[in-house]
Amino acid sequence: MNESRSEKNYKGWAFIPLLIFLILYVGIGIFFTIKGAENPFDMMPRCVAAAAAIGFALLCYDRKTATDKKITIYTKGAGREGVMTLALIVLLAGGFQAAAEKIGAQSAIVNMGINYIPQHFLVPGIFIIAVIISTCTGTSLGTQVTVIPVAVALANSAHLNVAMAGAAAIAGAYFGDSTSFISSTLICAVSEVNAKIKNVVKYDILTVMPAFILTIILYALVSGNGSTIETIHRGYNLLNILPYAIIIVASIIGLSVVYTLMLGIISTGVIGIINGNISFFELTKSVGSGMEKMYFLVVFSCLISGLIQLIEYYGGIDWLVNTMQSKVKTSKGCEYLITFLTAFISGSTLNNTVAVIITAPIADRLRKIYYISSTRVASLLTVLASAILSLIPYDSSVLLAGQYGNVSYLDLMKYSYYPVLVIVVVIVMIQFGIGNKKSDSK
Repeated sequence: MNESRSEKNYKGWAFIPLLIFLILYVGIGIFFTIKGAENPFDMMPRCVAAAAAIGFALLCYDRKTATDKKITIYTKGAGREGVMTLALIVLLAGGFQAAAEKIGAQSAIVNMGINYIPQHFLVPGIFIIAVIISTCTGTSLGTQVTVIPVAVALANSAHLNVAMAGAAAIAGAYFGDSTSFISSTLICAVSEVNAKIKNVVKYDILTVMPAFILTIILYALVSGNGSTIETIHRGYNLLNILPYAIIIVASIIGLSVVYTLMLGIISTGVIGIINGNISFFELTKSVGSGMEKMYFLVVFSCLISGLIQLIEYYGGIDWLVNTMQSKVKTSKGCEYLITFLTAFISGSTLNNTVAVIITAPIADRLRKIYYISSTRVASLLTVLASAILSLIPYDSSVLLAGQYGNVSYLDLMKYSYYPVLVIVVVIVMIQFGIGNKKSDSK
């Protein structure tokens, strides 16, 4: 289209609106964190910060161009196909997660795991339970809220290191953000770079598996046996776990993500009604509530996508790509850039999904230049962006562990094996080109 580029090329200056967003959201959040405020990153909501950045982009660039034209360009970016697909998927994912929680599926997994954890394998077992829950539910925050209090209680009862148990729960919680079929972070990455979710999940699992295995071994070696704790059998209905199994199997066999999530919601409702856990209208209310929790992500994705479209219109994306081409000469360098840029934004915003939404359009442009497969790029966007959060002192997981376990950030970091190992594995894979299959098209 003729309006695809502004008459004036603003080059790097086109990114000022994005910088404004980061300063408003991250800067104010960090300021209130230092001040000790409760929920510091809620002081300047991300959507408000994004709206301010969009307003700046519309008002302060191309002043001779009609505002209506710039708004049209913005809305084309905000409503593009990938974003609308993402919106449908995350709404369905939110509905499924809420319905599954309502019938007791999440608590069933927790209770089943606790019942079968050997006494001498308690800390590794906490890590594995958190991994299973986060992978099934696709939510790190939900896993943290569920597992961290249980982990602290078990560690105290067994006279084990509470900080180690907390670190294990945190690590496992973030595992699913890059390996779950219904993770919003993974869904965003796949949608933006036009990859297949089944391939990306498989790739991500192979990427993090060395870190996963080594983490279990390390926890088993250093945690000790503790003292005997009273064995309390926690009841659970194996049938309640079936919806998660259906989601995983349907995704593996290649069923569309939309159909997979619809099948998951239907199966959850049928099982809940059969068990007497939920009525039909309780199911619809739960699904609706879960969808509503995802509204912010849908709206924010549209806001940022439109902002990126304006930045591209003003010449910013071309400037960045050309600059990177002059500095980065190989696909390896490009992969390092994509990985650590996403990790940096994830750690800054305390949200790996937000980081993926911001960096994925740029990563997609770069991958086509360097012939990097969409599967690998989606993996690079998700794995480190998820792991890095557990190393941030003001992340929700760290704060929860401190609240429940009365442990300091430094105590937790001593036992944060998994995220450090993930960083090492990703660096090794990039450096030696492990698993790198070149894309055959630009």
